[in-house]
Parts: sequence; structure tokens; C-alpha cells
Amino acid sequence: MTLIDIIAGARPNFMKIAPIIRAIQERQKNNSCLRYRLVHTGQHYDARMSGDFFTQLGIPEPDINLEVGSGTQAEQTAAIMTHYEKLLIQYPANLCLVVGDVTSTMACAITAQKLGVPVAHVEAGIRSGDWSMPEEINRMVTDSITNYFFTTSETANKNLRCLGISDDRVFFVGNTMIDTLLFNIDKLCAPSFWDDYKLEPGNYFVLTLHRPANVDFVDGFEEILRTVGESTRSLPVIFPVHPRTAKTLSNLKGLPNNIYFVDSQSYLEFNYLVKHAKAVITDSGGITEECTVMNVPCMTLRDSTERPETITLGTNELIGTAPAKLKPVLDRLFNDGWKRGLVPDKWDGKTSNRIVSILEQEFCRNK
Repeated sequence: MTLIDIIAGARPNFMKIAPIIRAIQERQKNNSCLRYRLVHTGQHYDARMSGDFFTQLGIPEPDINLEVGSGTQAEQTAAIMTHYEKLLIQYPANLCLVVGDVTSTMACAITAQKLGVPVAHVEAGIRSGDWSMPEEINRMVTDSITNYFFTTSETANKNLRCLGISDDRVFFVGNTMIDTLLFNIDKLCAPSFWDDYKLEPGNYFVLTLHRPANVDFVDGFEEILRTVGESTRSLPVIFPVHPRTAKTLSNLKGLPNNIYFVDSQSYLEFNYLVKHAKAVITDSGGITEECTVMNVPCMTLRDSTERPETITLGTNELIGTAPAKLKPVLDRLFNDGWKRGLVPDKWDGKTSNRIVSILEQEFCRNK
């Protein structure tokens, strides 16, 4: 038997681990040697950011919850490493599988390698080139100590080759987050406020902002919101408020009346909003991937992206952080000038099966 620790710590992780767990469970029906232990670090721990996603995505209750809670980057990293180290010492695993680029990803990868447990990184090799992003540091550190690299694109493969990673350790498998999207596409459902705000498909926008450069400074955040409100031609703008955004938002006044501030949405409701939106305005990375697959125009308020395929192939455009750049882009959208995107290779809903097949080849041959 091969025991794989599957690490989850924050909401972006949950969409990525759900199909991997499902694929392992299916293989177990045919006597696969693979077993998994779901380790929730507790990096995100409230119901909206964690519990609802587990329920909607069919993720089983975690075998272990490290319950690290909130804190600074250093505090969370230290707490995750300390708690996970105790678990591995008492109950060893054969492989630590981490996904994405959150603090839990890096912290558990470091801890596992220090105890001689190999690491598999799902979504390896992506880079923004922006070291001011905590996620970029997490990606770089994790990839520097990974054994098995599962990638989403040829760009990621090239990034790893530039680091000197040999091709036999890099596996281009696709995107597990798209596995989750396609598996749930027919289950998406309207949020409770759909009728209250008189929303209609193709006649509203979705806005998400959470990066420090956009939301931590009152004046800049206020300018972004004012520009969005003025440039969307009175159409409703649905803004699910990320926890880190709420504090700054409470200090703003005179906000546009066509922007509706709502709680963070659970998976099925949020992606229903995205699927039926006229466009999405965001500073998230993962949402740009979902928009590309659902063919929804997407505008990214960042100066760099770790997912260039959503721009070169998909429906995303990188706008930058200057609010003034947004209006001409929205004008082009209203004038039917938006590009029609393509879906990147292997974003087909079968990524997790490819990952599990590779793990069986690596770990089950002599079992």
C-alpha cells in the first residue's frame, strides 16, 4: 500500500483536490495500491471559505485537520510546518501531494522533504515573475524541492526546463480545477440574490478583488470601484467580497450604486454567476482559467499573470493595475470587439485520471 497525503489549506486548493480524490477512489475499486489521507491545514477555516466547498464538491471530511487558523505569512508557515511534522513523525506517508501555490503548499512540501517524504506538485511550473506576490515565492520554493511535477501547460514545462528539471520528472497532465468545473457544470445554481437584483444572463458583471495592491489602500481601491461603476454603463456589478477586502471596503464612501457587495459565494453559486456574466473583472488567477473554459470575457487587473495561456488562447486580457486602462477595454466589450477564446490542450476534465495513472506507475509496480 502507498499512502499519499493530499494537502488542502485554502479555497483554491479544494477545487484542485476534489477530482484527484475521486480518481483515487475509483482506482481503489480495482485494487489500486494507492491510498490517501486528506490533510486540511486549516489555513482557511470558516464555512464560506472551506466547509461549503467540501460539501458542494463532494470532498470527504478531512482525515486530519491541523487547525492552524489565521496569522501572518510567517506565523501560518511555522504553524503548518510544526503541526504537519508531528503528523508525519507519528504516522508517516509515502508521498506528499500538494496543489497550487498557497502557504500550505510550500510549508507541507518543505516539511515532507526534510523528513524524507517525496513531494508531488500539482500545478507545478507556473510563474508570474512578480516576487511581490506571496504565491510566487510559494511556487518557487515548492518547485525547488519537488520530485514529481504535474503541469497545466507547455509554458509551465518550459519554466521547469529552465530550472534544469529533467523531462522524466515533468508530466504535462492538464488542469485539475477544470476537472472540477466540467464535473459540476450542470449542477451550477443561481445565488439567492439573483431575483432580488433582477439579474439576467449576459446583462451583468462579476467583480473580484483581493490582491494587496488593489484593495489595501483606500484611495486606489476607491478609484477602481468608481471606474468600474462608471464604465459598466449602469449594468449590475456583483462583487463577492473576499475577507481581506472587507476591512478596506468599510472605510470607503460614496460607492457606485450599480455595484452590489455580497458575501463570498460557494462554488456552485459563484461559477453560475461567472458562466452567465457579460464579463468578469478580477485580479485572481484561477478565475481566468474558468472564464476561458466557459468562454466568458475576462479582464485581469494585474501587471503580470502566471497563466499566460488564458491570454494567448483564452478569453482573458491583462489590463494592468491603473484604473484608467479599464474603460477603453470595457468600451471594446460593449462594441462586440472581444476575442473568442480557445480551450488549452488537456483542459478536458481528465487531468486527475492522468495524475493517478502516473502515480500508480511510479508506486504500484512492485506492490
